Amino acid sequence: MAVACARVIEWIEGLAPKRLAEDWDNVGLQVGDPAHPVEKIYVALDVDERVVQSAAEQGCQMIVSHHPLFFKPMKTIRYDQPQGRLIRAIVKANLQVYSAHTNLDSARGGVNDILAQRLGLEAIEPLFDDKQEELVKIVVFVPANHEAVVRRAMGDAGAGHIGNYSHCAFGSAGRGTFLPLAGTTPFIGVQGVLEEVEEVRLETIVSQKGLNRVLKAMLKAHPYEEAAYDLYPLLNRGDKTGLGRVGRLPAPEPLEAVAERIKTKLHVARVRWTGADKGRMVEKIAVCGGSGASAIARAQFKGAQVLVTGDIKYHEAQTAELLGIDLIDAGHFATERPVLEALAAYLEERAAKEKTTVQVIVHPQSQDPFTDL
Repeated sequence: MAVACARVIEWIEGLAPKRLAEDWDNVGLQVGDPAHPVEKIYVALDVDERVVQSAAEQGCQMIVSHHPLFFKPMKTIRYDQPQGRLIRAIVKANLQVYSAHTNLDSARGGVNDILAQRLGLEAIEPLFDDKQEELVKIVVFVPANHEAVVRRAMGDAGAGHIGNYSHCAFGSAGRGTFLPLAGTTPFIGVQGVLEEVEEVRLETIVSQKGLNRVLKAMLKAHPYEEAAYDLYPLLNRGDKTGLGRVGRLPAPEPLEAVAERIKTKLHVARVRWTGADKGRMVEKIAVCGGSGASAIARAQFKGAQVLVTGDIKYHEAQTAELLGIDLIDAGHFATERPVLEALAAYLEERAAKEKTTVQVIVHPQSQDPFTDL
């Protein structure tokens, strides 16, 4: 049994909610129709011509990528240019493309959790914990026979996240009264007559960042012209999460052994590292998949002796030396690639739980654009 693309998106955002994405990022459905039926999902780091061709040849209807198809707005789509040709190929193949980028980086079970686990770290915690957002309780009064529709719309928009649970809400029955005045078109009742209606007080929580999105979804689903709702700022906060992870090895190891561990676990031929003392004993390690130079100071602050990441530049390495933290650059590709199997397994699990026949394929030709000599 196929499912709508929108349902697959709900699965993905159950793992990596869009609210975890950085402000500059472009996550979500990049191309396609949320209503399009999906039987096969193709998982890849990037969306390029090889990925699109392979997904189409294998009969997939949807590509789920880590890196977004669009980072910057496009003013033109020209078929004589690479990006335009790629978009044309996607549309011709009737593929839906969804990208989970920095939200998957920060998510529990995402890029950095998988990387830390792959390296054998223990006592893993977020490197950055800036995603502990302020929470707001939203209370809305809904006709009893529309409560489920409004509750689902709010949950799908991101309300009700508590730990590893989503769509958390509470409803209590009551009676609402209102008097439709001139110029109204009431869903229930008539102008000039006081109405008394069986209603539900529906309440849930939402992050401050996601409040507008949830309000829009609620108002769209609510049957009344003028929905009655209240917003309550909360003193409690959401779970801490963010980019990167920090953890400990089961036992201290020399820096050179840590580098060898990373080569073995990430299946790379070489890594670059800073630090003149190869025998320096290392126990606490920070990781930041992809390009993680911005995490150097934070890793040092959190007490890490080594930061494992990719895309390190010359002056960034000098900064690390000044701070007294060693760097191991295993490459952008190698530090993100492990999440693909984890994401595919998660999607397969969700598909099986809902008794669908959806299949998930991991792009087998994913490879680092760099070749070592």
